[in-house]
Amino acid sequence: MAELPSLSAEELLQSGFQYAYALTHHYHDAEDLVQAAWLKLHQRYGTVTTKALFFTTIRNLYIDQYRRRKRIRFITLTDEHEHFSASGKTAREETKVVTEQMLAKLRDIEREALFLHIVEGYSANEIATLTGRPRGTVLSLIHRSRKKLAALDMDD
Repeated sequence: MAELPSLSAEELLQSGFQYAYALTHHYHDAEDLVQAAWLKLHQRYGTVTTKALFFTTIRNLYIDQYRRRKRIRFITLTDEHEHFSASGKTAREETKVVTEQMLAKLRDIEREALFLHIVEGYSANEIATLTGRPRGTVLSLIHRSRKKLAALDMDD
């Protein structure tokens, strides 16, 4: 496996935030996860050593919080869409909202695998290592996610 280039703290935080946002779909929860992970790694190691360790820490904190809360989020898709259409948002902003709504229909593990593969550019082997899942499971998650998104896109 090729060695990844070293990232600055700012780039690492930004990347971590995008990953956390992909997991939570909530801006403030993502910020909290990144801050908690950053603090935890600094307390333990004095610095954030790798992107993989940072992502793993974010993921583990997310799972811990999810288990503690055991909450289910319901989003009324029609109300959100009407609100954004009526508010005069740009086509790009409306597309972002629709994309987020479609991604919200995926299971957390499907959304995570898709994010790591498409946005972060990780291979199935790298995702398997990061998440502790078998490579075949990761490939299935990516395939199912794409298939679900394609089906949702056909419905519109």
